[in-house]
Amino acid sequence: MPALFVRRSLLVPTLWGGLVTVALLLAASIAWGRWIGGHLSENAPAAGIDGQGARTLVVEGWLGEAQLDAVIATLRQRRYERVVVAGGPFEDWREERRFATYAERAADYLRRHGDAESPVIAAPAPASAQDRSYLSAVVVRDWADKAGVRLGAIDLYSAGVHARRSAIVYRMALGPDVEVGVRVAPASEYDPARWWTTSAGAKAVMGEALSVAWTRCCFWPAPRGSFSERWAVPEPAH
Repeated sequence: MPALFVRRSLLVPTLWGGLVTVALLLAASIAWGRWIGGHLSENAPAAGIDGQGARTLVVEGWLGEAQLDAVIATLRQRRYERVVVAGGPFEDWREERRFATYAERAADYLRRHGDAESPVIAAPAPASAQDRSYLSAVVVRDWADKAGVRLGAIDLYSAGVHARRSAIVYRMALGPDVEVGVRVAPASEYDPARWWTTSAGAKAVMGEALSVAWTRCCFWPAPRGSFSERWAVPEPAH
């Protein structure tokens, strides 16, 4: 009968070895914690084809008033040829609301409070089973195609640690011919460099870190222009 078990030697750490291992893991965790908040919310504007930066600013419409005020301050510092505001329907829609989507609401705010030199275009996305940020990017791409605007490079205006994942899905939707830069409104609820000191920071950073990991490994958009790209479901039979 063949042997079912075999003896092997197993190395285990000594007390000092265990302490050193724990100390190294703790140091690595602290270093990762200090890095990840800044990594997820890093400002990295596009260089542009001519090195003069992007001509189009895309704004995520779900931003709050303080963050939209930061957008207005950015517009006053440098001139974009256009501002495109993206976003889908309000999740807590009520009949008395003036606007049906975040894109329309934020675009109206920018028009009323900002300078009028850069036209502000709302690009509202429909409700969908698809990733909302990705669908917003698809709608921006479709708007540019219909308007005959060659994007080349854009700056995406987002907020806090959500910015990294938004940039990833915009690059997926717009393709390799469009450079996607990022401008980030700082989070008001916590310090990204010390996010672990507040529950809001911990929820935001850990949630977005997991979302970025999932997006990179598991999110595969449907073919460009297909029904499923917008709706994340097979096209119904006719």
